[in-house]
Amino acid sequence: MKPNANWPRFALALFFSMTSLQVHAIDIDAGDYTALPEGTTVGVLYAQHAERNRLYANGAQVPGNNGLDSDIGIFRAIHFMKIAGFTVDPQLLLPFGRLRAQDDLAPALGKGSGTADLILAGTVWVIENPANRQYLGITPFLYVPTGSYDAAKALNLGENRWKYALQVGYIQGLGEKFTLDGAADVTFYGRNDKATPQGAALKQDASWQLQGFIRYALSPAWDLRAGLSYARVGETELAGVSRNDETDITKFQIGTAGFIAPKTQLLATWGRDIKVDNGFKESSRLNLRLLQLF
Repeated sequence: MKPNANWPRFALALFFSMTSLQVHAIDIDAGDYTALPEGTTVGVLYAQHAERNRLYANGAQVPGNNGLDSDIGIFRAIHFMKIAGFTVDPQLLLPFGRLRAQDDLAPALGKGSGTADLILAGTVWVIENPANRQYLGITPFLYVPTGSYDAAKALNLGENRWKYALQVGYIQGLGEKFTLDGAADVTFYGRNDKATPQGAALKQDASWQLQGFIRYALSPAWDLRAGLSYARVGETELAGVSRNDETDITKFQIGTAGFIAPKTQLLATWGRDIKVDNGFKESSRLNLRLLQLF
């Protein structure tokens, strides 16, 4: 692809199709599908810094210095209870933060900040075997379009559309030290009737993701972990025109998690994208998580 006078406009249009700054699929941390005792309440605070320094279209890198950085936080509240003999955990997630275009894209995209869309979720565990570290849970997600959104702005935390997702997560202990985690999810998108200042409608095909992790226990309270995921992000249609922007994203992460007090856990992971067909490629993503049991 050769540079031309329209490429910043192209980059802007491409960005509108990307939902990875929100959650195009449901990223998990290893251990998330552990069922906790009835009556337990969990408060979680996430902080994520990601840098993107390459932009791709149909597998080819767009010329120029195209950067986009994000600083995203998430507040998450979870409560474990029993319903009809099954452990369930109603939960609420509220993302917030800021986005900043860098280098050649800064004039066209600028920056944005505020809250993202409210997420309501709840896992039902159909297998719960703590003695063997074996769990199987099913989680529906509902994204409510409450986030900051302005059709005249290129960068928004909110998406101005409903989203629905379903995820299945599985944990299996292997011996005394190793644990495998896996998850699969599919996301369906509602319609954004104000995708542009002119009121063009945005539609998107379903997306899906597969994730796998391995954990090694250095002690009962501290582990090392590594993960790999593959996502297929659905093609978008703007004003009735298909945009040929379906993308595959492969990424990895490494990290550690441990309890610094009986009810307080810290987690840190670092990762990056391995391959992206369309959109921004993450060169670095640092995730920090503080978890408190009540």
